[in-house]
Amino acid sequence: MLPNFLFPETTVAQSGSGEAFEIGGGNGLLLLTLGIGEVVEQESLDVQIMGSADGEEWPAQPLRSFPQKFYRGVSQILLDLSAAPEVKHLRVDYRTARWGVGFKTPKFKFYVFAEPFSEAKSA
Repeated sequence: MLPNFLFPETTVAQSGSGEAFEIGGGNGLLLLTLGIGEVVEQESLDVQIMGSADGEEWPAQPLRSFPQKFYRGVSQILLDLSAAPEVKHLRVDYRTARWGVGFKTPKFKFYVFAEPFSEAKSA
């Protein structure tokens, strides 16, 4: 249940997906926080939030995506689940890329945290 980590802080060196996370029957606004703690130069991270009704079948299109990241830091986006009431599971998909000279394997240490959003909290 929420609030919780959709993707716990993990060091990754290639593209992949997190575990399916059951969100239950909530269909309101979620505040998603992406925190990046470690990076190397000349690399990018793309993080998408996928939604599923059963946690088994995942559509090709994400519910929401963070802007592409290159540096350490924290960013937040809102995910409105009211338009997708069938979604009961979320999953983090991520793509890494590295370019330039030297070692070509990317390295990111990041997490994604989700919590219900209320305008009263944000004021």
